[in-house]
Amino acid sequence: MPLHTKLSNILIVEDSKGRREIVLDGSVYSIGRDPKCDIRLSSQFVSRHHATLVQLPKDDDTFYYRIVDGNLKGKPSANGMLINGRKLQAHDLKNEDEIVFGPQARAIYYQLKRDSQSTLPPDEFDITLISPNMIEEGEEGESQDLSEDYDP
Repeated sequence: MPLHTKLSNILIVEDSKGRREIVLDGSVYSIGRDPKCDIRLSSQFVSRHHATLVQLPKDDDTFYYRIVDGNLKGKPSANGMLINGRKLQAHDLKNEDEIVFGPQARAIYYQLKRDSQSTLPPDEFDITLISPNMIEEGEEGESQDLSEDYDP
């Protein structure tokens, strides 16, 4: 049986509210300070509609994401964005690309390859069962109280 490699697209976002992981599987994401944005950034230095992520197809039936400065109507953000240290208007994201939207607002893109079929056999010992034979019994056939041996 052939294995099919599945790509997982993940964006790790860090801003003034902390760090979070966003699994990307949609076709378009708006990124910015506005509460209506798909990916909301908490920073006063980020535009309301700072950037847009667009899913685009590849020739091998997979896809990738392109990040574009500003919103879908073409209005750019106030401060732009740095991708891997370079100020760019648009960029086709690759694994471990770093996007800086402003001070204390950044994201790292990961594209992870995972096999859709497990190559490991199921673990036959993943269920723990307790047999009555495993419990120690005292002289009179009763279960032994093991708490007597405990001395804190």
